[in-house]
Amino acid sequence: MAKQQNSDANSVASDLIDFLNASPTAFHAVDESKRQLKEAGFEQLSEREDWSVEAGKKYFFTRNYSTIVAFAIGKRYVGGNGFHIVGAHTDSPCLKLKPVSKVTKGGYLEVGVQTYGGGLWHTWFDRDLAVAGRLVVKQVQDGSTSYSHRLVRIKDPIMRIPTLAIHLDRSTDGFKPNTQSHLAPMLATSVKEELSKIVNENDSAGNGAQTEAKKSTEIQKHHSLLLKLLAEEVGCEPHDICDFELQACDTQPSLIAGALKEFVFSGRLDNLCMSFCSLKALIDATSPESSLDDEVGVRMVALFDHEEIGSNSAQGAGSPVMLDAISRVTNAFCSNVKMLEKVVQKSFLVSADMAHALHPNYMDKHEENHQPKMHGGLVIKHNANQRYATNAITSFIFKEIAEKHQLPVQEFVIRNDMACGSTIGPILASGVGVRTVDVGAPQLSMHSIREMCAVDDVMHSYMHFKAFFMEFSELDSKLIVDA
Repeated sequence: MAKQQNSDANSVASDLIDFLNASPTAFHAVDESKRQLKEAGFEQLSEREDWSVEAGKKYFFTRNYSTIVAFAIGKRYVGGNGFHIVGAHTDSPCLKLKPVSKVTKGGYLEVGVQTYGGGLWHTWFDRDLAVAGRLVVKQVQDGSTSYSHRLVRIKDPIMRIPTLAIHLDRSTDGFKPNTQSHLAPMLATSVKEELSKIVNENDSAGNGAQTEAKKSTEIQKHHSLLLKLLAEEVGCEPHDICDFELQACDTQPSLIAGALKEFVFSGRLDNLCMSFCSLKALIDATSPESSLDDEVGVRMVALFDHEEIGSNSAQGAGSPVMLDAISRVTNAFCSNVKMLEKVVQKSFLVSADMAHALHPNYMDKHEENHQPKMHGGLVIKHNANQRYATNAITSFIFKEIAEKHQLPVQEFVIRNDMACGSTIGPILASGVGVRTVDVGAPQLSMHSIREMCAVDDVMHSYMHFKAFFMEFSELDSKLIVDA
C-alpha cells in the first residue's frame, strides 16, 4: 500500500515537473494549461463572442493570454445552482525587461530590468539566465498586414548578474543589492559584439525608408543582439518585432531531488504548484471515470495573473473576470438577472496559494502552535484581520473533505509581532461575495529564484482539490444556512 502511495505521489510530482519546465512565464503557464485542457476535451470560448454552453460539457477561456478560467457544468445543473471553485495565480516574482532595455556600461552590454513583485533579489545573482515571454510580431502576407501574439523562449543561458568579489566589498552589513544599479544582467561585451559584426543591423537593403526608420528606433531601445536572438527563435526578422513583454528566467530545470527524492526543487512553485494541482484535479474530476452525471453545480478553476503585485489589472483577481464567468454561465441557463446574487451565495472558493513551511534554522519565525511542516498536507490559513478569508464554516468544509479521505491538513496563523501577507482570497471574497477558504501547500525559500516543497504535499494538494470538486455539492447540501 505504501509503495503504491509513493508511486502515485511521484507520478503527480513528475507531472508537476513537466508543467513547471514548460512554464517559465505566466504566458507559457496559460499556454500549457490550454494544451492540457484541450487534450482533456475542454472547449475554448471567447469573451468577445456569445457563449452557448450545455450541461455535462467542459469549457475554458483566457484573458490577456496570462489568465485562464476552466469549468465543467454538471449534467444535473440548472440555472441558479452554485459554483465550486479553486483559484490560484500564474505569476511569480521576477525581473522584467524595461520598455527601453538597452544599457551599455564599462564595455558591457547590459539589459535594463524592472523588479516584479517582492522577490528575494539576492538569489538572482550568479545564476545562468535566459529570456522568455511574448512578442507582438508584424506579419505581411499578400499585401495585408496583421499583428500576432507570439510566445518566445530562449533556452540557452545568455545573461548573468555577477556578484561583486568579496575583496572589493568588505562591508559587514550583509549583501544588500541596489535594485536599480546592481540587478542589470550582462548580455555580452561591446568588443565581442563588434567583432562578430552583429551590430551591423541585419543588412536587408531595399526594405524602404519606413523599415529603416523602424529598425533605427528599435536599435535605440534594445540591443540589436537581443532582438536578433528573439527573431531567430520565432522565425521572423528583428524589425518585425513591434513590442514585447519579456522576463529573465533561470535556466536550471525543475526536478525531484533530495537524498530520498522527497523534494521538488524549482523556481515559481509560488504559485504554479497550486495552479497545476488545481488544474489536474479539475481535469481528473471531470474525466469519463469521474463523470459529471450526478453533479448539480459547476466545477471551476481560475488562474489569475498579477497576484504578486496586488491583482489590480484587467486579468487580475481584482477584475470582474470570475464574476463575468459565473454570470455568463448562469445567464445561459436562466434569464432572471436577479439570480446571480443567489448563485454567489451558493458558491464556494478555495483560494490556493503556497504556504510557509517551518524553517528549521529560523523556528522563532513561526507561532508556537502553528508550524506547518513538509509532508503535512495543505495548510489552512487564518488571520483575524482578514488578510486571509478563512472563517469557521469554510475551514470546517475543507477539513471535513480531508477527514473523509484521510488526508492530512494543517493550520497556520502569523505571529502577532509579524506582518501577514495576503492572497487572492480576500480580494475575491470582498469583491464577489463568495464564501472562501485560504489554503496552500507548505514550502521553503518562497520568492527565491529557487524554491522547494515536498513531493507528498503535491499529491496531498491534488487529491484534496479533486475530492473538493467531486463532493462539495453533496456536503454543502447538508449545511443548515439561516443567514
